[in-house]
Amino acid sequence: MAVSEVTDASFESDVLRSERPVIVDFWAPWCGPCKRISPILEEMSEERDDVQFVKLNVDDNPQTAMSYSISSIPTIARFEGGEVKEQAVGALPKPQLSARLGL
Repeated sequence: MAVSEVTDASFESDVLRSERPVIVDFWAPWCGPCKRISPILEEMSEERDDVQFVKLNVDDNPQTAMSYSISSIPTIARFEGGEVKEQAVGALPKPQLSARLGL
């Protein structure tokens, strides 16, 4: 399952109302660490059918990023039931990222 894009407009329906856990990658195109972690998230999305993976460009969608106090990117958050359950900041190796997100 590929990582899809979400926006300020679609965040509530795609993430907060999702029936299953959602991993959100808060990122920006100019962010080097974001580019390094992207293939890791793609790989994880292929391995996990029970979790949805999405990314939100913080430059194009500042409202959502501000509402979750995203001050450093990449920030990867696991949402369940409309709430942030776990969060990781920075380009972590896959084992650390999986552990930090509770996957």
